[in-house]
Amino acid sequence: MDIVYHTDDCRYRLKDKRLIRKWLRAVAEAEGGYSVAEINYIFCSGARHRQMNIEFLGHDYFTDIITFDDSDLREGYIAGDIFIDVETVADNARIYGTTARREMLRVVVHGVLHLCGQKDKSPRAERQMHAKEDKYLAMFDRMLAEKEC
Repeated sequence: MDIVYHTDDCRYRLKDKRLIRKWLRAVAEAEGGYSVAEINYIFCSGARHRQMNIEFLGHDYFTDIITFDDSDLREGYIAGDIFIDVETVADNARIYGTTARREMLRVVVHGVLHLCGQKDKSPRAERQMHAKEDKYLAMFDRMLAEKEC
């Protein structure tokens, strides 16, 4: 199955899907030697994402990502459904002074890091998550540069 991309209540198009699949498989391998069983990325509207946040997590606010984890790290694989609010990602890109694409890549890898067991609820864990995101974004940049050569 591997990594599959879907949309729900939006028209978002992710660029470089094949390269992103390769990158995310490399991230899983680097994080613990994990293989990717099945990951569904669902890009959705803010309204749809907020509805899910209320229904499944009891949070009545906008977030950029919700990850439903079906991984079995002891068995060596990651799997899950990752819902991404494309509107909140675009808003966050403006807030953080980056491009919408760069912020989307950060959120995409953030979901895989959660599947690999990385937490982000404490200040220390949040700093670790951010450092890993930066590390793997640099990896993506290298892979993209190699592809373009």
